[in-house]
Amino acid sequence: MREDGKIDYVEMPGGDIVSTKAFYNKAFGWSFTDYGPSYAAYSEGLDGGFDADAASQLTKPLVVLFAHDLEAMEAKVIAAGGVIVKPIFSFPGGRRFHFRDPSGNELAVFTEN
Repeated sequence: MREDGKIDYVEMPGGDIVSTKAFYNKAFGWSFTDYGPSYAAYSEGLDGGFDADAASQLTKPLVVLFAHDLEAMEAKVIAAGGVIVKPIFSFPGGRRFHFRDPSGNELAVFTEN
């Protein structure tokens, strides 16, 4: 059930929509609903947080995906054509890495271990 004030949707630049969809399908198994030739919707989980550390802040929102096996997911991202921009590192909540997708969006993948 949708509630007032809850984050409901994350929209990112798509660039080449065909290669962007292929990347997310191959790396993470996402499926899409096309709304015309230049828009593809996905339906995946969503939580969030704010980072007040000036040394690690990005200038744009960061979408963070979950993985049980971080190393295996990093390999899938690379095999699908993603570019690792921050290799796996530890932080107080677990470990993660950052990558750029074919459209230039930076995302992260984390695990709790």
